[in-house]
Amino acid sequence: MSLFGRSPRGGNTGTAVLLDIREPHEWQAGHAPGAVLLPLSALAGGDGLPATARSRPVVVICRSGNRSRRAAELLRDRGVEAVDVIGGMRDWAGAGLPVVEARGGHGTVA
Repeated sequence: MSLFGRSPRGGNTGTAVLLDIREPHEWQAGHAPGAVLLPLSALAGGDGLPATARSRPVVVICRSGNRSRRAAELLRDRGVEAVDVIGGMRDWAGAGLPVVEARGGHGTVA
């Protein structure tokens, strides 16, 4: 069993929360199914985790892995169990994993 509970292809995040820390326009263009949006700018500004992410492991993703690495460090400094997705949404999409847009159709990585 993975951190997601099942394969991320199924969109089931199981026990972990997939936290997308890109900006809203990037998320709207394409994101992983079931991902929760919290831009790095908001997280760095002191915003807390959404209720769905509290008391659960957090898997952080961005476009390429740079912002998610910083976000995971911030979260760990706050006592949150957090890991980042190396390669981000570009590698996620490149691996053939699903990407959806805000309206539910097939998305692209912006």
